[in-house]
Amino acid sequence: MNWLGGMEMTGIFLAAGYATRLYPLTENFPKPLLEVGGDTILGRLVRDLAETVPVFAVVTNHRFAGHFEAWAREMEARIGAGRIRVLDDGTSTNETRLGAVRDILFARDRLPAGEDLLVAAGDNVLDFSLAEFASFAAGCGSSCVMCHEENRLEALRKTAVITTDAEGRITSYEEKPREPRGRLAVPPFYFYRAADAARMEEALAEGCSADAPGSFAAWLAGKTELRAWKMPGKRYDIGDLPSYEEAKRIFGERDGDAGQTAARSGRGIGGTARRGGSGEKEEK
Repeated sequence: MNWLGGMEMTGIFLAAGYATRLYPLTENFPKPLLEVGGDTILGRLVRDLAETVPVFAVVTNHRFAGHFEAWAREMEARIGAGRIRVLDDGTSTNETRLGAVRDILFARDRLPAGEDLLVAAGDNVLDFSLAEFASFAAGCGSSCVMCHEENRLEALRKTAVITTDAEGRITSYEEKPREPRGRLAVPPFYFYRAADAARMEEALAEGCSADAPGSFAAWLAGKTELRAWKMPGKRYDIGDLPSYEEAKRIFGERDGDAGQTAARSGRGIGGTARRGGSGEKEEK
Protein backbone atom coordinates (compact mmCIF):
# COMPACT_ATOMS: atom_id res chain seq x y z
CA MET A 1 0.00 0.00 0.00
CA ASN A 2 1.12 3.49 -0.77
CA TRP A 3 -0.33 6.23 1.43
CA LEU A 4 2.22 8.66 2.79
CA GLY A 5 4.14 10.48 0.07
CA GLY A 6 4.85 7.32 -1.91
CA MET A 7 6.14 5.40 1.11
CA GLU A 8 5.36 1.84 2.15
CA MET A 9 4.77 1.95 5.91
CA THR A 10 3.52 -0.61 8.40
CA GLY A 11 2.56 0.21 11.96
CA ILE A 12 3.88 -2.19 14.60
CA PHE A 13 2.38 -2.10 18.07
CA LEU A 14 4.28 -3.78 20.89
CA ALA A 15 1.79 -5.64 23.07
CA ALA A 16 3.63 -8.74 24.28
CA GLY A 17 4.25 -7.67 27.87
CA TYR A 18 2.50 -9.15 30.89
CA ALA A 19 1.74 -5.94 32.84
CA THR A 20 2.41 -7.47 36.25
CA ARG A 21 2.15 -4.09 38.00
CA LEU A 22 -1.53 -3.97 37.01
CA TYR A 23 -2.40 -7.37 38.52
CA PRO A 24 -5.06 -8.60 39.12
CA LEU A 25 -6.61 -6.46 36.37
CA THR A 26 -4.24 -7.77 33.71
CA GLU A 27 -3.49 -11.23 35.06
CA ASN A 28 -5.70 -12.78 32.39
CA PHE A 29 -6.30 -9.80 30.12
CA PRO A 30 -3.91 -7.64 28.05
CA LYS A 31 -3.21 -4.08 29.15
CA PRO A 32 -3.53 -2.52 25.65
CA LEU A 33 -7.15 -3.70 25.50
CA LEU A 34 -8.18 -1.95 28.72
CA GLU A 35 -10.66 0.83 28.04
CA VAL A 36 -9.94 4.54 28.34
CA GLY A 37 -12.49 7.13 27.27
CA GLY A 38 -14.84 4.73 25.53
CA ASP A 39 -12.31 2.75 23.51
CA THR A 40 -9.42 0.39 24.17
CA ILE A 41 -5.96 1.92 24.58
CA LEU A 42 -4.80 0.18 21.41
CA GLY A 43 -8.00 1.01 19.57
CA ARG A 44 -7.42 4.71 20.17
CA LEU A 45 -3.97 4.46 18.58
CA VAL A 46 -5.18 2.47 15.57
CA ARG A 47 -8.13 4.79 14.90
CA ASP A 48 -5.80 7.77 15.11
CA LEU A 49 -3.54 6.30 12.41
CA ALA A 50 -6.21 4.66 10.26
CA GLU A 51 -6.16 7.44 7.63
CA THR A 52 -2.37 7.55 7.54
CA VAL A 53 -0.99 4.03 7.88
CA PRO A 54 -2.51 1.26 5.73
CA VAL A 55 -1.54 -1.89 7.66
CA PHE A 56 -0.92 -2.68 11.32
CA ALA A 57 0.83 -5.57 13.08
CA VAL A 58 0.22 -6.23 16.77
CA VAL A 59 2.90 -8.33 18.44
CA THR A 60 1.52 -10.18 21.43
CA ASN A 61 2.28 -13.24 23.52
CA HIS A 62 0.63 -16.63 23.30
CA ARG A 63 -1.38 -16.10 26.48
CA PHE A 64 -3.19 -13.06 25.11
CA ALA A 65 -3.24 -13.78 21.36
CA GLY A 66 -6.89 -14.82 21.39
CA HIS A 67 -7.94 -11.55 23.00
CA PHE A 68 -6.16 -9.54 20.32
CA GLU A 69 -7.54 -11.67 17.50
CA ALA A 70 -11.08 -11.02 18.71
CA TRP A 71 -10.31 -7.30 19.07
CA ALA A 72 -8.80 -7.19 15.56
CA ARG A 73 -11.98 -8.62 14.03
CA GLU A 74 -14.03 -5.93 15.71
CA MET A 75 -11.58 -3.17 14.79
CA GLU A 76 -11.43 -4.22 11.13
CA ALA A 77 -15.20 -3.85 10.99
CA ARG A 78 -14.54 -0.17 11.76
CA ILE A 79 -11.43 0.57 9.67
CA GLY A 80 -11.57 -2.02 6.89
CA ALA A 81 -10.87 -5.72 6.45
CA GLY A 82 -7.35 -7.09 6.14
CA ARG A 83 -5.61 -4.19 7.83
CA ILE A 84 -4.58 -5.75 11.17
CA ARG A 85 -2.30 -8.74 11.70
CA VAL A 86 -1.95 -10.27 15.15
CA LEU A 87 1.46 -11.91 15.61
CA ASP A 88 1.86 -14.41 18.45
CA ASP A 89 5.50 -14.43 19.58
CA GLY A 90 5.01 -17.82 21.26
CA THR A 91 5.87 -16.82 24.84
CA SER A 92 3.57 -17.54 27.76
CA THR A 93 5.26 -16.03 30.81
CA ASN A 94 6.92 -12.80 31.82
CA GLU A 95 10.13 -14.71 32.48
CA THR A 96 10.31 -16.11 28.93
CA ARG A 97 9.30 -12.95 27.02
CA LEU A 98 11.44 -12.12 23.99
CA GLY A 99 11.97 -8.45 24.82
CA ALA A 100 10.79 -5.47 22.80
CA VAL A 101 13.61 -5.38 20.23
CA ARG A 102 13.28 -9.08 19.46
CA ASP A 103 9.51 -8.59 19.14
CA ILE A 104 10.09 -5.84 16.57
CA LEU A 105 12.43 -8.20 14.74
CA PHE A 106 9.84 -10.99 15.01
CA ALA A 107 7.25 -8.72 13.36
CA ARG A 108 9.64 -7.39 10.71
CA ASP A 109 10.43 -10.90 9.53
CA ARG A 110 6.73 -11.66 9.05
CA LEU A 111 5.88 -8.51 7.11
CA PRO A 112 6.52 -7.74 3.44
CA ALA A 113 10.20 -7.01 2.85
CA GLY A 114 11.34 -3.46 2.22
CA GLU A 115 8.70 -1.59 4.21
CA ASP A 116 9.38 1.22 6.64
CA LEU A 117 8.20 0.59 10.19
CA LEU A 118 6.31 2.88 12.55
CA VAL A 119 6.84 1.26 15.96
CA ALA A 120 4.87 2.17 19.07
CA ALA A 121 4.11 0.79 22.50
CA GLY A 122 0.53 -0.38 22.62
CA ASP A 123 -0.15 0.87 26.14
CA ASN A 124 0.18 4.67 25.88
CA VAL A 125 -2.65 7.17 25.60
CA LEU A 126 -1.97 10.44 23.77
CA ASP A 127 -3.78 13.77 23.79
CA PHE A 128 -2.40 14.61 20.32
CA SER A 129 -2.44 12.77 17.01
CA LEU A 130 0.24 10.18 16.34
CA ALA A 131 -0.53 10.75 12.66
CA GLU A 132 1.48 13.97 12.94
CA PHE A 133 4.56 11.92 13.82
CA ALA A 134 3.91 9.56 10.91
CA SER A 135 3.66 12.53 8.54
CA PHE A 136 6.90 13.98 9.88
CA ALA A 137 8.61 10.61 9.50
CA ALA A 138 7.43 10.29 5.92
CA GLY A 139 9.15 13.49 4.94
CA CYS A 140 12.22 13.74 7.16
CA GLY A 141 14.51 11.54 5.08
CA SER A 142 15.82 9.36 7.91
CA SER A 143 14.72 7.16 10.76
CA CYS A 144 13.42 9.22 13.67
CA VAL A 145 12.07 9.18 17.21
CA MET A 146 9.59 11.18 19.25
CA CYS A 147 10.80 13.25 22.18
CA HIS A 148 9.60 15.66 24.85
CA GLU A 149 11.08 18.04 27.39
CA GLU A 150 11.72 16.45 30.76
CA ASN A 151 13.21 18.47 33.58
CA ARG A 152 13.03 15.93 36.39
CA LEU A 153 16.42 14.33 36.91
CA GLU A 154 14.95 11.17 38.44
CA ALA A 155 12.74 10.70 35.37
CA LEU A 156 15.62 11.27 32.94
CA ARG A 157 17.64 8.61 34.71
CA LYS A 158 14.90 6.06 33.93
CA THR A 159 14.53 6.65 30.20
CA ALA A 160 16.41 7.38 26.99
CA VAL A 161 17.74 10.93 26.67
CA ILE A 162 18.89 12.69 23.52
CA THR A 163 20.40 15.97 22.41
CA THR A 164 19.79 17.47 18.98
CA ASP A 165 21.18 20.17 16.71
CA ALA A 166 19.19 23.08 15.28
CA GLU A 167 17.90 20.87 12.44
CA GLY A 168 16.56 18.19 14.77
CA ARG A 169 19.35 15.72 14.07
CA ILE A 170 20.24 13.59 17.11
CA THR A 171 23.73 14.39 18.38
CA SER A 172 23.75 12.06 21.41
CA TYR A 173 21.55 9.22 22.60
CA GLU A 174 21.90 7.78 26.11
CA GLU A 175 19.96 4.98 27.81
CA LYS A 176 19.12 5.76 31.45
CA PRO A 177 22.09 8.09 32.05
CA ARG A 178 23.19 8.95 35.57
CA GLU A 179 24.20 12.42 34.40
CA PRO A 180 22.06 13.31 31.35
CA ARG A 181 23.60 15.52 28.70
CA GLY A 182 20.24 16.96 27.73
CA ARG A 183 16.60 17.26 28.70
CA LEU A 184 14.86 15.54 25.78
CA ALA A 185 13.34 12.21 26.82
CA VAL A 186 12.38 9.59 24.24
CA PRO A 187 9.08 7.73 24.75
CA PRO A 188 8.46 4.39 22.96
CA PHE A 189 7.51 5.73 19.52
CA TYR A 190 9.92 5.23 16.62
CA PHE A 191 10.09 5.28 12.84
CA TYR A 192 12.61 3.06 11.07
CA ARG A 193 13.46 3.25 7.40
CA ALA A 194 13.55 -0.22 5.87
CA ALA A 195 17.32 -0.10 5.40
CA ASP A 196 17.78 0.71 9.09
CA ALA A 197 15.24 -1.88 10.28
CA ALA A 198 17.31 -4.47 8.39
CA ARG A 199 20.17 -3.89 10.87
CA MET A 200 18.47 -5.31 13.97
CA GLU A 201 20.40 -8.57 13.91
CA GLU A 202 23.63 -6.57 13.63
CA ALA A 203 22.62 -4.47 16.63
CA LEU A 204 21.80 -7.52 18.78
CA ALA A 205 25.07 -9.18 17.79
CA GLU A 206 26.93 -6.08 18.99
CA GLY A 207 25.28 -6.20 22.39
CA CYS A 208 22.16 -4.07 21.91
CA SER A 209 19.74 -4.89 24.74
CA ALA A 210 16.66 -6.79 23.59
CA ASP A 211 14.50 -5.66 26.49
CA ALA A 212 13.98 -1.89 26.17
CA PRO A 213 12.27 -0.82 22.93
CA GLY A 214 14.55 2.20 22.59
CA SER A 215 17.77 0.19 22.69
CA PHE A 216 17.81 -0.32 18.94
CA ALA A 217 17.27 3.40 18.27
CA ALA A 218 20.13 4.21 20.65
CA TRP A 219 22.41 1.77 18.83
CA LEU A 220 21.31 3.07 15.43
CA ALA A 221 22.02 6.68 16.42
CA GLY A 222 25.70 5.77 16.63
CA LYS A 223 25.68 4.33 13.11
CA THR A 224 23.61 6.69 10.98
CA GLU A 225 21.59 9.91 11.03
CA LEU A 226 18.46 9.97 13.18
CA ARG A 227 16.09 12.87 13.69
CA ALA A 228 13.76 13.78 16.51
CA TRP A 229 10.21 15.10 16.48
CA LYS A 230 9.08 16.97 19.57
CA MET A 231 5.62 15.83 20.58
CA PRO A 232 3.10 18.68 20.77
CA GLY A 233 1.11 17.32 23.70
CA LYS A 234 1.07 14.85 26.50
CA ARG A 235 1.17 11.06 26.78
CA TYR A 236 -0.18 8.89 29.57
CA ASP A 237 1.96 5.84 30.28
CA ILE A 238 -0.34 3.22 31.81
CA GLY A 239 2.10 1.60 34.21
CA ASP A 240 0.04 0.77 37.28
CA LEU A 241 -3.48 1.07 38.68
CA PRO A 242 -3.21 4.74 39.77
CA SER A 243 -1.95 5.80 36.32
CA TYR A 244 -4.75 3.84 34.65
CA GLU A 245 -7.36 5.47 36.88
CA GLU A 246 -5.85 8.87 36.10
CA ALA A 247 -6.07 8.27 32.34
CA LYS A 248 -9.68 7.13 32.65
CA ARG A 249 -10.55 10.24 34.62
CA ILE A 250 -8.83 12.63 32.22
CA PHE A 251 -10.23 11.04 29.09
CA GLY A 252 -13.77 11.08 30.33
CA GLU A 253 -14.60 7.51 31.27
CA ARG A 254 -15.62 8.57 34.77
CA ASP A 255 -15.99 12.35 34.51
CA GLY A 256 -17.62 12.70 31.10
CA ASP A 257 -16.65 15.18 28.43
CA ALA A 258 -15.20 17.66 30.92
CA GLY A 259 -12.25 15.38 31.58
CA GLN A 260 -11.51 14.95 27.89
CA THR A 261 -11.71 18.70 27.30
CA ALA A 262 -9.23 19.30 30.10
CA ALA A 263 -6.84 16.74 28.65
CA ARG A 264 -6.87 18.50 25.29
CA SER A 265 -6.51 22.02 26.67
CA GLY A 266 -2.70 21.89 26.58
CA ARG A 267 -2.21 21.16 30.26
CA GLY A 268 1.24 19.65 30.71
CA ILE A 269 2.23 20.23 27.09
CA GLY A 270 5.34 18.34 26.07
CA GLY A 271 5.46 16.12 29.13
CA THR A 272 4.54 12.67 30.29
CA ALA A 273 2.10 11.69 33.01
CA ARG A 274 3.17 8.44 34.59
CA ARG A 275 3.26 6.68 37.92
CA GLY A 276 4.29 3.20 36.91
CA GLY A 277 7.64 3.53 35.17
CA SER A 278 9.44 5.30 32.36
CA GLY A 279 7.63 3.63 29.47
CA GLU A 280 11.04 2.90 27.98
CA LYS A 281 11.38 -0.69 29.15
CA GLU A 282 9.02 -3.54 28.40
CA GLU A 283 7.02 -4.07 31.54
CA LYS A 284 7.89 -6.85 33.90
